[in-house]
Amino acid sequence: MPLTALIASIALLLYFYTLYRVIDARIKYKVLPPHDNGPEKFLCIQAAHRNSTEQLVLFLPSLWLFSVFVSQPVGAMLGLLWIVGRILYVRGYYRKAEDRLLGFIIALLVSLILLVGGMIGSAMDVAPYLSVNW
Repeated sequence: MPLTALIASIALLLYFYTLYRVIDARIKYKVLPPHDNGPEKFLCIQAAHRNSTEQLVLFLPSLWLFSVFVSQPVGAMLGLLWIVGRILYVRGYYRKAEDRLLGFIIALLVSLILLVGGMIGSAMDVAPYLSVNW
């Protein structure tokens, strides 16, 4: 599963980038923990990171399920598309909240395809074990 591992690693690097941006914004805008309120620019950077965290919870298991039970190359291509969508999302959010929609739609649709594909693929794999011969 090297392709899947590579895509998962790139997605995690994107996550770390958004984390770095929050740390940088906290320093720049003087919003020290535990405070979460600050200028709108800070709030957008923080929200992009928080939303990236939420999306990883759906994306990573779905990517692996799809890659194991359907197709690793197709899963990796879809995973790459998810990363592009998340980059568009994050960059859009850094500009202004309204600019994040295209990236959100791309990443969400890819996650849904990966999840449903992984569910169907795993169900098809398990189906022979469910038939009982009396």
